[in-house]
Amino acid sequence: MFGREGRNLRIETLTQLRWLALFGQLFTVLAIAFGFKFDIPLRWCLTVIGASAALNVFVELYYPKSLRLEERPAMALLAFDILQLSTLLFLVGGLDNPFFILLLAPVTIAAVSLRPRQILAIVLLALVCAGLLSIYHWPLPWFPGAPLELPLLYRFGVSIAFLVATAFICTYAAQVAHEARNLSLALTATELVLERENHLSRLDGLAAAAAHELGTPLATIAVVSKELRRANLPDEFAEDIDLLNEQAQRCRDILGRITSLASEDHPQLDHLKLRHWIENIVSPFRRRLVAIEINIQGEGDEPVVANNPALAYGIGNFVDNGLDFAVTKVTVTASWTSEKVEIRISDDGPGFPNEILTQIGEPYLKGKANRRLKAGNIAGMGLGIFISKTLLERTGAKLHFANLGGAIVEVVWSRQQLETGPKFSLSHLSSAPDRLS
Repeated sequence: MFGREGRNLRIETLTQLRWLALFGQLFTVLAIAFGFKFDIPLRWCLTVIGASAALNVFVELYYPKSLRLEERPAMALLAFDILQLSTLLFLVGGLDNPFFILLLAPVTIAAVSLRPRQILAIVLLALVCAGLLSIYHWPLPWFPGAPLELPLLYRFGVSIAFLVATAFICTYAAQVAHEARNLSLALTATELVLERENHLSRLDGLAAAAAHELGTPLATIAVVSKELRRANLPDEFAEDIDLLNEQAQRCRDILGRITSLASEDHPQLDHLKLRHWIENIVSPFRRRLVAIEINIQGEGDEPVVANNPALAYGIGNFVDNGLDFAVTKVTVTASWTSEKVEIRISDDGPGFPNEILTQIGEPYLKGKANRRLKAGNIAGMGLGIFISKTLLERTGAKLHFANLGGAIVEVVWSRQQLETGPKFSLSHLSSAPDRLS
């Protein structure tokens, strides 16, 4: 649904563009008629321009500016623009008039906002109109006594040039718009994933708040149960009162531990040695049949990683991805020097398909093979790898994908940046570049 709505044009956009085109047409017609004093069918031209203006006024009066048009209404309005401009060109020289190039405007708008079938219909309409204008049209306004007659071969060349320009611009605009929509969808998915990770990291605070709120009613239950125990009640109720008091105290102890965990300073949870940090990431995946091997090696003191949801999700997703395609083992190798830290995730599976190896990291890949290009329940699109790659790159990492007896993912950070804590926030996603490499 989001992707479909991402194509829909706002009606205000079309009306504003049409007003701009109408003012341009009116100025040109009046300049030719009164500035150059050429003989043109002024009334007919003003009638055609007025018809488009009337449509604009009707649309602005009866439809809200925020309305997003479905594909068929949008196609109908663009088709009207082509027919209106074609009629105006028919009155003033057809393809002999240099302003015929403006027929590309509605075609380009269709290319970036409609689906292929509707785009094809608009393109065919524009080409048919251009073909008819090359043969049937009124004379081009020119100086009296010296009518301008262009050779038939030249007109044919202009028609071919318009055809080529239409095909090229339409294809290019449609491809760019398609990639932009895919990137927008992928960044939205990335934002949702990170928000989920941040939500989980905040649960300790929520648990502490819950423990604080539950402390008072539990204390009241404990006091009441003690008073009941002291009262002269039948012996048959004494065991139940003791059980109630015991369970209330147990709840208070549990909530006390939760409060202590959330409120006390636990640097071991915020900053972990590299080996412990990696073990925490891979431990949820050890229930799989495929073995996970961790190798730790480096020069000097072992790095201490500032914990971050983006880091944990990115590395964890690559480990999970490797487990899906490994035969017997996934190996996580961590190494470091005084300047950098590298984590290599490899498996003994078939490796990345060669045809998409250079494209890995782009969202919504197209290819026959769906090797480890999965996102949730959608396979073969590359969104999961795109999300992980984006999250890790935002923390300053550099990634490399390769095949060497299986798939290999190498992630490299500056040691100082990894230890001090990568800076990452959701606001970075809103200002993301148009294309990630």
